[in-house]
Amino acid sequence: MKLLRLPLFVLAALAAAPALLPAAAITPSSQLTAATVYLDRAVLTRTARVDLPAGQSELVFERLPAGLVDQSLQVTGRGTATATILDVSARTTFVAATPSMRVKALEDELIGLQQQDRAFADRLAHLSQQRALLAKIESAMTTPPTGDAATPRPTFEDWQKLLTFQAETLTRLTSEQQTVDRQRADLEAKIAAVEAQLNALRGQQPEGRAFKTVTVRVAATTAGSLDVTLGYAVPGASWTPAYDARLRGETRVVELTYYGVVRNGTGEDWNNLALTLSTARPSMGGGAPELPAWIVDVNRPMPPMPLAMEMRRKEMSERQAFNQMAVASAAPMADARVEQDAGLTFSTIEAGTTSATFKIATPVTLASDSTSQKVAITSAKLPGNLQYQATPKLLEAAFLRASVTNTGEFPFLAGPVSTFLDDTFVATSRLKTVMPGERFELALGVDDAIAVKRHLVNRFAEDTGLTNSGRRVTYEFLVTITNNKKTAERVVFTEAIPVSRDEKIVVKLLTPLERELGTAAAPKEVSREEDGKLVWRLDLKPGEQREIPLKVSIDHPADVEVVGLN
Repeated sequence: MKLLRLPLFVLAALAAAPALLPAAAITPSSQLTAATVYLDRAVLTRTARVDLPAGQSELVFERLPAGLVDQSLQVTGRGTATATILDVSARTTFVAATPSMRVKALEDELIGLQQQDRAFADRLAHLSQQRALLAKIESAMTTPPTGDAATPRPTFEDWQKLLTFQAETLTRLTSEQQTVDRQRADLEAKIAAVEAQLNALRGQQPEGRAFKTVTVRVAATTAGSLDVTLGYAVPGASWTPAYDARLRGETRVVELTYYGVVRNGTGEDWNNLALTLSTARPSMGGGAPELPAWIVDVNRPMPPMPLAMEMRRKEMSERQAFNQMAVASAAPMADARVEQDAGLTFSTIEAGTTSATFKIATPVTLASDSTSQKVAITSAKLPGNLQYQATPKLLEAAFLRASVTNTGEFPFLAGPVSTFLDDTFVATSRLKTVMPGERFELALGVDDAIAVKRHLVNRFAEDTGLTNSGRRVTYEFLVTITNNKKTAERVVFTEAIPVSRDEKIVVKLLTPLERELGTAAAPKEVSREEDGKLVWRLDLKPGEQREIPLKVSIDHPADVEVVGLN
């Protein structure tokens, strides 16, 4: 055997540069420790402790979600080993899908049910054989003997015994067959149900599954332990806001509780990890889109087909060449960026002017099946300006509304609101996006303590003019508002008066007088809005009742048919 002798300077170089030696592959045991969930994705943090030998090592993280965004990979490390993170890479791997425990249990259950079904089938076959044997006995007893005159014929007692045996046996066989048929029908229903569940579960499990395998190359000059943190973005996770608005009647303060409804469909179960919710929207990009030029040109006919195809081929060729140049020029920059980011430490995302983050106080466990979980974010007490709104013509009810201001430092994103009056659930509504310092309205549902009644007092029609050439219809309404509460309340209600679209139709407001609206003579509590709407703003004392009359007339020529008259 010939020995290979290397020069001393080569041996010294190898000893001083362990990166030249083959890298040792290590598959660390890792776990998810944190997740930052955005409105359309999540950034997951996975940690592992590794005992690094001196030299190069490859840390292989297997069976990560297939949707992992390669460009989002970030790695940091801290420990007793003097180590440098060289690079990180990701590749897609495929593995055969193994049946879940639920599928295996259903398969075992189906096998047991099928065995019972075969036992029932065997029993029915046995009963059928007994029936056939009984028929043969009956045939043999009733067939006259042939050839041998000495064969005795059955006596009357033999016939009687045969009939008794036949009746008893047929009764027993029929009863047993009916019992087996019922049991088998029930069993077939169970088998069908188990097969349906299996088909549904098997449809969710493909024959093979795709995963991502992330490899981190590390060079250590001295051996030791290293705590590795791997961060990556994945789709399939989201969160939406939800709110509970609770009005305390005594203090007239709205307690708004802010929740996050989180869904995890990333392909990885979250077990006891730190959860952070962010209002940032990475999918929108970092800047405003570029506005293209608005080109106006003369319409030119399309070139002939061969020329058009040649122009298209030339355009595709030039675009392909440009893309290849762009990729070639960007490759070194990408490598440098990965190597530079490998040595950096993650920073905590803080609330800013364009977004906010919420760190959930308790660890969260959430399976990767896209089911929703509601977590509490924060709670705020907001003094509200309360008033009741009513539209008696459409609904005789008073709806409580609170005008409040977002006095917090974070935005309220648009979402559903469950409304409570003290401890009673009253309604659901929806909240728009509200920024800090912005004023908004909360719909708090119907309060029966404010009674609203509206009825038609009178409607009469009469002819007008010296020759009865005109027609007049007069309406009189009475709206009654009663405050049955122990506190003074403001009630705002709206009524509509007719609006004429033709000069032949003249509408007059008689009560309150139209000419007084907007003047000192008119009641301060009523005003006229657009489209013929009158708005009353009443401040009612405890137990106070107000009656508001409304009278209006409509004049038109008798030969003109008017639509809209009730």
